[in-house]
Amino acid sequence: MEQEKRLLRSWMFVPGDRQRMIDKALTLAVDAIMMDIEDGVAPAEKENARRQIAASLDAVADKLKANPQYRTPARYVRINAVGSDRMVEDLKAVVRPGLEGLVVPKVDTPEQVHMVERELCRLEMEREMLGGPTRFLIAIESPIGLFNAYAIASSCPRIVGILFGAEDFTREMNLPVRREGEAVDLIYARSAFATAAAAAHVQAGDGVWVDLNDKDGLRRFARQARRLGMSAISVIHPSQVEEANAAFTPAPEDIDYAREVLKAFDAARAAGHGAIQFRGQLLDYPIVDRARQTIALAQSLGVMVD
Repeated sequence: MEQEKRLLRSWMFVPGDRQRMIDKALTLAVDAIMMDIEDGVAPAEKENARRQIAASLDAVADKLKANPQYRTPARYVRINAVGSDRMVEDLKAVVRPGLEGLVVPKVDTPEQVHMVERELCRLEMEREMLGGPTRFLIAIESPIGLFNAYAIASSCPRIVGILFGAEDFTREMNLPVRREGEAVDLIYARSAFATAAAAAHVQAGDGVWVDLNDKDGLRRFARQARRLGMSAISVIHPSQVEEANAAFTPAPEDIDYAREVLKAFDAARAAGHGAIQFRGQLLDYPIVDRARQTIALAQSLGVMVD
């Protein structure tokens, strides 16, 4: 499935100055990695991060050339602030054949997306990368960014999704340092964010569950994100990947229910019935469409569907 059509359920931050972490991340079952040159890397280590990420991307490109069946998580790089000298240096270093996408941080307006796109287009042409354009995951991390979320998410065809930057957002909102429950203080922001992504037909990635020792909290947070309309969460450790993927993968009971809905719908249509009943409820077309989407999603993720 093409990258922009494939659901990426888990996005893992990987410090770009930690070669061992990059090497391990490329072997994990996470759907996408975000090799970081921004907040996760100290200023003195940014040039080292650029070199290591570039070398890792080149190594992946060589392996793909030798073996087209070679697979890694989707390979994204989080660059520094839009318009900064560091951003320009980041792009010069990492725009190369092994790259699949850029994570663009702290975006408040569509104009910032266009600024990155112009520089990226120039580098892709210069480096003859016209066959597979680099994608964008846009991080929205401020109240003004949230208000502009739909305009941002629909501003460029390269955009595969938007990512909610909860930590920066809570700082601007002056929320408590310690998060309560499943980020209940951010319900409105997260729901509005997911709605903007759906309107723009791109994926919506939620923030990070920061407590690595609270696996139950992670599970509740990821499931809540799914119920709010998110399609992914970001993670910071390999131990979080399984829960993240599970939350956004149709469960066996969901698949069974979808099958039964479609079976009831087909039987009613074959009998010429206009109104369709299923387990005492009236089935309408949006429910049937959701059942079809559930089956298609399960198939695309490799879940066995008879």
